[in-house]
Amino acid sequence: MLKTTTSDPSASQGKTLVAQVADALRSQISDGRYNPGDRLPSEAQLTQEFGVSRTVVREAIAALRSDGLVEPRQGAGVFLLEQATPARRPFQNVDLARVSSLIEMLELRTAVEGDAAAFAALRCSPGQEGKIIEAFDSFRSCAAAGNPTAEADFAFHVAIAEATNNPRFREFLDMLGPALIPRRAIVDGGKEAVLPTEELSRLIDEHEAILVAIQNGDEDAARAAMRDHLKKSQTRYRAMLRTAH
Repeated sequence: MLKTTTSDPSASQGKTLVAQVADALRSQISDGRYNPGDRLPSEAQLTQEFGVSRTVVREAIAALRSDGLVEPRQGAGVFLLEQATPARRPFQNVDLARVSSLIEMLELRTAVEGDAAAFAALRCSPGQEGKIIEAFDSFRSCAAAGNPTAEADFAFHVAIAEATNNPRFREFLDMLGPALIPRRAIVDGGKEAVLPTEELSRLIDEHEAILVAIQNGDEDAARAAMRDHLKKSQTRYRAMLRTAH
Protein backbone atom coordinates (compact mmCIF):
# COMPACT_ATOMS: atom_id res chain seq x y z
CA MET A 1 0.00 0.00 0.00
CA LEU A 2 1.24 3.48 -0.84
CA LYS A 3 2.52 5.42 2.14
CA THR A 4 2.16 9.18 1.87
CA THR A 5 3.22 12.01 4.14
CA THR A 6 0.00 13.97 3.81
CA SER A 7 -2.42 14.28 6.72
CA ASP A 8 -5.37 14.78 4.42
CA PRO A 9 -6.98 11.40 3.68
CA SER A 10 -8.76 12.82 0.64
CA ALA A 11 -5.64 14.35 -0.91
CA SER A 12 -4.85 11.31 -3.07
CA GLN A 13 -8.36 10.71 -4.34
CA GLY A 14 -8.51 10.71 -8.11
CA LYS A 15 -4.74 10.54 -8.53
CA THR A 16 -2.80 7.75 -10.19
CA LEU A 17 -0.24 5.75 -8.24
CA VAL A 18 2.48 7.54 -10.18
CA ALA A 19 1.13 10.94 -9.13
CA GLN A 20 0.78 9.79 -5.52
CA VAL A 21 4.36 8.53 -5.34
CA ALA A 22 5.68 11.66 -7.04
CA ASP A 23 3.74 13.86 -4.59
CA ALA A 24 5.01 11.85 -1.63
CA LEU A 25 8.62 12.26 -2.81
CA ARG A 26 8.10 15.99 -3.34
CA SER A 27 6.83 16.24 0.22
CA GLN A 28 9.86 14.36 1.54
CA ILE A 29 12.12 16.73 -0.36
CA SER A 30 10.24 19.79 0.94
CA ASP A 31 10.43 18.43 4.49
CA GLY A 32 14.22 18.19 4.24
CA ARG A 33 14.49 14.42 4.21
CA TYR A 34 16.85 14.79 1.25
CA ASN A 35 19.27 17.64 0.64
CA PRO A 36 20.75 18.83 -2.68
CA GLY A 37 23.37 16.34 -3.77
CA ASP A 38 21.84 13.45 -1.85
CA ARG A 39 21.12 10.21 -3.64
CA LEU A 40 17.54 9.03 -3.45
CA PRO A 41 16.83 5.45 -2.35
CA SER A 42 17.13 2.80 -5.04
CA GLU A 43 14.18 1.65 -7.12
CA ALA A 44 13.98 -1.48 -4.99
CA GLN A 45 13.88 0.55 -1.77
CA LEU A 46 11.23 2.93 -3.09
CA THR A 47 9.18 0.00 -4.39
CA GLN A 48 9.19 -1.46 -0.88
CA GLU A 49 8.56 1.88 0.84
CA PHE A 50 5.52 2.77 -1.23
CA GLY A 51 4.26 -0.74 -1.99
CA VAL A 52 4.14 -0.15 -5.75
CA SER A 53 5.79 -1.63 -8.81
CA ARG A 54 9.16 -0.58 -10.23
CA THR A 55 7.35 0.86 -13.24
CA VAL A 56 5.39 3.23 -10.99
CA VAL A 57 8.59 4.29 -9.22
CA ARG A 58 10.37 4.92 -12.52
CA GLU A 59 7.54 7.05 -13.84
CA ALA A 60 7.36 9.01 -10.57
CA ILE A 61 11.10 9.69 -10.76
CA ALA A 62 10.64 10.76 -14.38
CA ALA A 63 8.01 13.27 -13.18
CA LEU A 64 10.45 14.68 -10.62
CA ARG A 65 13.12 14.89 -13.30
CA SER A 66 10.71 16.78 -15.54
CA ASP A 67 10.18 19.23 -12.66
CA GLY A 68 13.93 19.76 -12.43
CA LEU A 69 14.09 18.26 -8.94
CA VAL A 70 16.33 15.25 -9.58
CA GLU A 71 18.94 14.00 -12.01
CA PRO A 72 19.56 10.32 -12.80
CA ARG A 73 23.28 9.52 -13.18
CA GLN A 74 24.16 6.34 -15.01
CA GLY A 75 25.51 3.70 -12.70
CA ALA A 76 25.24 5.96 -9.65
CA GLY A 77 21.55 6.52 -9.00
CA VAL A 78 19.16 9.46 -8.81
CA PHE A 79 20.37 12.65 -7.11
CA LEU A 80 18.53 15.67 -5.75
CA LEU A 81 19.44 18.88 -7.56
CA GLU A 82 20.04 22.32 -6.08
CA GLN A 83 16.83 24.29 -6.50
CA ALA A 84 16.70 27.78 -7.88
CA THR A 85 14.77 30.38 -5.92
CA PRO A 86 11.12 29.74 -6.80
CA ALA A 87 9.41 32.33 -8.92
CA ARG A 88 6.92 34.47 -7.07
CA ARG A 89 3.43 33.09 -7.50
CA PRO A 90 0.76 35.33 -8.97
CA PHE A 91 -1.44 37.26 -6.54
CA GLN A 92 0.87 36.61 -3.58
CA ASN A 93 2.09 40.21 -3.39
CA VAL A 94 -1.36 41.67 -2.88
CA ASP A 95 -1.29 44.25 -0.08
CA LEU A 96 -4.73 43.88 1.46
CA ALA A 97 -4.17 47.01 3.55
CA ARG A 98 -4.18 49.16 0.42
CA VAL A 99 -7.44 50.25 -1.16
CA SER A 100 -5.88 50.00 -4.62
CA SER A 101 -5.03 46.30 -4.16
CA LEU A 102 -8.51 45.52 -2.85
CA ILE A 103 -10.17 47.22 -5.79
CA GLU A 104 -7.81 45.56 -8.28
CA MET A 105 -8.75 42.12 -6.96
CA LEU A 106 -12.46 42.91 -6.94
CA GLU A 107 -12.31 44.16 -10.52
CA LEU A 108 -10.58 40.94 -11.58
CA ARG A 109 -13.09 38.83 -9.68
CA THR A 110 -15.97 40.71 -11.30
CA ALA A 111 -14.69 39.74 -14.75
CA VAL A 112 -14.04 36.08 -13.89
CA GLU A 113 -16.75 35.24 -11.39
CA GLY A 114 -19.51 36.84 -13.45
CA ASP A 115 -18.98 34.19 -16.10
CA ALA A 116 -18.48 31.53 -13.41
CA ALA A 117 -21.99 32.23 -12.09
CA ALA A 118 -23.36 32.10 -15.64
CA PHE A 119 -21.72 28.73 -16.31
CA ALA A 120 -22.96 27.44 -12.96
CA ALA A 121 -26.52 28.40 -13.93
CA LEU A 122 -26.15 26.33 -17.12
CA ARG A 123 -24.20 23.35 -15.78
CA CYS A 124 -24.99 23.01 -12.09
CA SER A 125 -25.89 19.48 -10.98
CA PRO A 126 -28.40 18.86 -8.15
CA GLY A 127 -25.54 17.95 -5.83
CA GLN A 128 -23.61 21.09 -6.70
CA GLU A 129 -26.73 23.20 -6.25
CA GLY A 130 -27.06 21.66 -2.80
CA LYS A 131 -23.54 22.76 -1.90
CA ILE A 132 -24.26 26.33 -3.01
CA ILE A 133 -27.44 26.35 -0.91
CA GLU A 134 -25.57 24.91 2.06
CA ALA A 135 -22.87 27.58 1.77
CA PHE A 136 -25.48 30.32 1.51
CA ASP A 137 -27.35 29.03 4.57
CA SER A 138 -24.07 28.93 6.51
CA PHE A 139 -23.28 32.49 5.47
CA ARG A 140 -26.74 33.68 6.53
CA SER A 141 -26.51 31.83 9.86
CA CYS A 142 -23.10 33.35 10.66
CA ALA A 143 -24.44 36.79 9.85
CA ALA A 144 -27.54 36.29 12.01
CA ALA A 145 -25.39 35.15 14.94
CA GLY A 146 -23.05 38.12 14.61
CA ASN A 147 -20.11 35.86 13.78
CA PRO A 148 -17.38 36.45 11.16
CA THR A 149 -18.67 35.52 7.72
CA ALA A 150 -15.56 35.46 5.54
CA GLU A 151 -15.09 31.68 5.59
CA ALA A 152 -18.73 31.05 4.72
CA ASP A 153 -18.53 33.71 2.01
CA PHE A 154 -15.47 32.00 0.56
CA ALA A 155 -17.27 28.63 0.59
CA PHE A 156 -20.21 30.15 -1.31
CA HIS A 157 -17.99 31.46 -4.11
CA VAL A 158 -16.01 28.20 -4.25
CA ALA A 159 -19.23 26.18 -4.53
CA ILE A 160 -20.26 28.30 -7.51
CA ALA A 161 -16.83 27.88 -9.11
CA GLU A 162 -17.10 24.11 -8.72
CA ALA A 163 -20.59 24.16 -10.24
CA THR A 164 -19.12 25.49 -13.50
CA ASN A 165 -17.66 22.00 -13.97
CA ASN A 166 -14.55 23.76 -15.23
CA PRO A 167 -11.74 23.14 -12.69
CA ARG A 168 -9.87 26.27 -13.78
CA PHE A 169 -12.41 28.50 -12.01
CA ARG A 170 -11.74 26.74 -8.69
CA GLU A 171 -8.00 26.92 -9.32
CA PHE A 172 -8.33 30.66 -9.90
CA LEU A 173 -10.04 31.16 -6.54
CA ASP A 174 -7.46 28.98 -4.78
CA MET A 175 -4.67 31.02 -6.35
CA LEU A 176 -6.16 34.25 -5.01
CA GLY A 177 -6.19 32.83 -1.51
CA PRO A 178 -6.94 35.35 1.26
CA ALA A 179 -7.30 38.12 -1.33
CA LEU A 180 -10.60 36.56 -2.36
CA ILE A 181 -12.43 37.95 0.69
CA PRO A 182 -10.88 41.39 1.31
CA ARG A 183 -12.63 42.02 4.63
CA ARG A 184 -10.23 39.53 6.19
CA ALA A 185 -7.76 42.41 5.97
CA ILE A 186 -9.98 44.66 8.06
CA VAL A 187 -9.36 43.47 11.58
CA ASP A 188 -10.43 44.48 15.06
CA GLY A 189 -8.27 43.16 17.89
CA GLY A 190 -6.61 40.66 15.58
CA LYS A 191 -9.90 39.20 14.37
CA GLU A 192 -11.92 39.67 11.23
CA ALA A 193 -14.12 42.73 11.59
CA VAL A 194 -17.84 41.94 11.74
CA LEU A 195 -19.77 44.03 9.25
CA PRO A 196 -22.59 46.33 10.38
CA THR A 197 -26.05 44.75 10.38
CA GLU A 198 -27.29 46.78 7.42
CA GLU A 199 -24.25 45.81 5.36
CA LEU A 200 -24.69 42.14 6.20
CA SER A 201 -28.35 42.36 5.22
CA ARG A 202 -27.38 43.75 1.82
CA LEU A 203 -24.75 41.06 1.39
CA ILE A 204 -27.28 38.34 2.17
CA ASP A 205 -29.69 39.78 -0.40
CA GLU A 206 -26.92 39.93 -3.04
CA HIS A 207 -25.85 36.34 -2.39
CA GLU A 208 -29.44 35.16 -2.48
CA ALA A 209 -29.98 36.87 -5.85
CA ILE A 210 -27.00 34.94 -7.24
CA LEU A 211 -28.31 31.68 -5.77
CA VAL A 212 -31.84 32.14 -7.13
CA ALA A 213 -30.56 32.94 -10.64
CA ILE A 214 -28.41 29.79 -10.61
CA GLN A 215 -31.33 27.69 -9.33
CA ASN A 216 -33.48 29.08 -12.14
CA GLY A 217 -30.84 28.19 -14.72
CA ASP A 218 -30.82 31.84 -15.82
CA GLU A 219 -27.37 32.45 -17.29
CA ASP A 220 -27.79 36.19 -17.84
CA ALA A 221 -29.36 36.85 -14.44
CA ALA A 222 -26.65 34.87 -12.64
CA ARG A 223 -23.90 36.80 -14.41
CA ALA A 224 -25.60 40.11 -13.69
CA ALA A 225 -26.21 39.25 -10.01
CA MET A 226 -22.59 38.25 -9.43
CA ARG A 227 -21.24 41.32 -11.18
CA ASP A 228 -23.64 43.55 -9.26
CA HIS A 229 -22.52 41.96 -5.97
CA LEU A 230 -18.81 42.43 -6.67
CA LYS A 231 -19.20 45.97 -7.98
CA LYS A 232 -21.13 46.93 -4.86
CA SER A 233 -18.37 45.30 -2.82
CA GLN A 234 -15.90 47.69 -4.39
CA THR A 235 -17.99 50.61 -3.15
CA ARG A 236 -18.35 49.07 0.32
CA TYR A 237 -14.63 48.47 0.78
CA ARG A 238 -13.71 51.95 -0.34
CA ALA A 239 -16.05 53.31 2.35
CA MET A 240 -14.94 50.84 5.03
CA LEU A 241 -11.24 51.48 4.50
CA ARG A 242 -11.73 55.23 4.51
CA THR A 243 -13.38 54.83 7.92
CA ALA A 244 -10.74 52.38 9.19
CA HIS A 245 -7.91 54.72 8.27
